Amino acid sequence: MCVQVRESVRRIPRVASWYGRRTDAQGAGVDNGPTIWEIPQPRSTFTVRLDDGGLTTVRRHGNPTGPCLVLSHGTGLAIDLYVPFWSALLADFDVYVHDIRNHGWNAVGALANHTIPAFARDHARIVAAISRRCGTKPKIGIYHSLAAMAALVSLTGTGRATNVPAQGPVLDALVLFDPPLFMRGVADDVFFGLAEVAAVKTRRKRARFTTRAEFAGRVARAARFAQVVPGVYHLMARTMLRECVDGPGYELSCPPEYEARVFADARRWTPRVDFAGIGCPVKVIASDPSNPTAYLPSLDDHQLAVVEYETIPGTTHFLQLEAPAACVRAALAYLRRRGQMGDVET
Repeated sequence: MCVQVRESVRRIPRVASWYGRRTDAQGAGVDNGPTIWEIPQPRSTFTVRLDDGGLTTVRRHGNPTGPCLVLSHGTGLAIDLYVPFWSALLADFDVYVHDIRNHGWNAVGALANHTIPAFARDHARIVAAISRRCGTKPKIGIYHSLAAMAALVSLTGTGRATNVPAQGPVLDALVLFDPPLFMRGVADDVFFGLAEVAAVKTRRKRARFTTRAEFAGRVARAARFAQVVPGVYHLMARTMLRECVDGPGYELSCPPEYEARVFADARRWTPRVDFAGIGCPVKVIASDPSNPTAYLPSLDDHQLAVVEYETIPGTTHFLQLEAPAACVRAALAYLRRRGQMGDVET
């Protein structure tokens, strides 16, 4: 899938220094020269109409006879950015990928609807549309960060007061990468304070760029992306920007004000998720617990008892972009143990 090319508020201690650390674990953070990742052409696409009239484009890739995988991404990103991870699944799985509203391939809609309850309602509609195409095959949701939160809120019905469906169409299993629920050893008030700080900083982000290369150079200097595999900076420029409609240049597909709203909204939803109410097996694959920004599925022993939890050493919140092969191995090992691999050879 890739070819090598040649090219001449209140802070948690140690966050900046940890993000700047580079490691050889599972190939994470190794600077072995630029790489160009190919985003494959989908086998087919279809649109799903959301409850406010917006549209989400779903792309189908991979092996149509394999078990069905549904993938989505974290805030401010795009699912095509995760191709270093999901391209390894295409030979054996029927892979459906989609962007969260106001991200990636999707048009930007009203800011008022860019909320976790809206993402949860979207999740139910999108999975229902995919289920009609998958039929009786096993259906597994593989979600990172914000998409994981949306799935959890949808499937547990924790947002009934805001018209989130009590239960989306049942998935056979969930694999959640670093769901943004609780930070290790951090009190709720500190966690919520950090979310507010993140919202303020995000609103100040630069939104427009003269060229994609300019954006790639900017993210290459960002400490939080120091460990991604080669080629991801240019992949970010291809997947996270759209051409400006009011002049030359490029702009973020998810505007900073929209991304900031997610951080501000998270404090209302983080404590509400009950893993016991999901109705399907759940695997959480998290970043290195020595990372002071690492998330846990919950600090409650009751929650930990119903979730299988694993960490990928040497990674941060962007683990699928830092150690994609290790993340694939962890996900497939879990699905194999749960009998969710269909006829895929082990």
